[in-house]
Amino acid sequence: MTDDAYVAETARALALDALAAILPMDRRDALAATLTDDDVATLKHLANEGIGDNSLRALASDLAYLEAWSLAATGNPLPWPAPEALALKFVAHHLWDPEKREADAAHGMPAEVEDALRGNGHLRSFGPHAPATVKRRFAHWGTLHRWRGLDGPFAAPTLRAALRLAVRASARPRGRKSQKAVTRDVLEQLLAVCDWNRLVDFRDKALLLGAFASGGRRRSEIARLRLEQITREAPVPRDPQNPGAGTLPCLSITLGRTKTGSADEETRVLLIGPPVEALDAWIAKAGIEKGAVFRAIDRWGNLEDKALTPQAVNLIVKRRCLQAGLDPYAFSAHGLRSGFLTEAARRGVPLPEAMRQSQHRSVQQAARYYNDAEARLGAAARLLV
Repeated sequence: MTDDAYVAETARALALDALAAILPMDRRDALAATLTDDDVATLKHLANEGIGDNSLRALASDLAYLEAWSLAATGNPLPWPAPEALALKFVAHHLWDPEKREADAAHGMPAEVEDALRGNGHLRSFGPHAPATVKRRFAHWGTLHRWRGLDGPFAAPTLRAALRLAVRASARPRGRKSQKAVTRDVLEQLLAVCDWNRLVDFRDKALLLGAFASGGRRRSEIARLRLEQITREAPVPRDPQNPGAGTLPCLSITLGRTKTGSADEETRVLLIGPPVEALDAWIAKAGIEKGAVFRAIDRWGNLEDKALTPQAVNLIVKRRCLQAGLDPYAFSAHGLRSGFLTEAARRGVPLPEAMRQSQHRSVQQAARYYNDAEARLGAAARLLV
């Protein structure tokens, strides 16, 4: 590397430091070596525009992959705007038929391109990419074109047809973020193994109940939840139809920036009853007075100042599944989100009401869980039972 190149790369690394709260800084040096100055400037612009943290992380990672692939496949950095032929080449390199590859070594991604990407750490999986991954990278590629004020090739009929045919020919089924939903019966099994009166049990019980009851909050939303977002509300009737049945404690959570919303929308969701009691017990036991609600706990049971990461939230769900005798590979933190909607459908909660709590923007996406529940409970699939 020349002195000028080293200076430029160091400058990009320092510029990426400004995004340390958003981008995966454990990969800062790798990103700095791959991204161009214009790429870094675009990411900083997107951060200033308020794009969601998780969306920006994924966009930065995909941009780095696209740059690395372009260098390996063409010998040149990613051009702006990208020509249609380059996008078609990307499809051919990433969505291919393994059986045809066995008979034709030239089918799919060339060996030298694959070796280059694997050598610099950008390619870890073997075989063709998942169709969802290719579609996501195309979407991010298109987003970056728009933010640069450029027209990309992604609406071209030939490219759309090629992508559609390649996805249809792919042997990989569409995967779910969590194979199984954490419905109430599963949740109760997870809570049962949080009953040992340790600090970590108080935390995990509050996390599981709070994440589920608040509409199946995403793991990133749970990880960054702060005490300042929680407001004590007046108790609510235990049974709205029976005023003499007593009351239940109630809290509201003001959601900041979410995947489908922005920080200035001031959207609120409610927690009522047991989740409030579990959250109160955790906050009191941990002595939390401000800042992050859900924090790391070391191996000796000592509370740390740093908040949980989204990955840690996922590991908590999997660890509690293992302790409960469930398959940890079948469940993830997203199972709390799908489980909330599945349970709401089972109990006859109207879809709009469930969506107000879950904050789903897409009726089609949310209705999928209702349709699944209706299919399992309906008569159409039971004609021979």
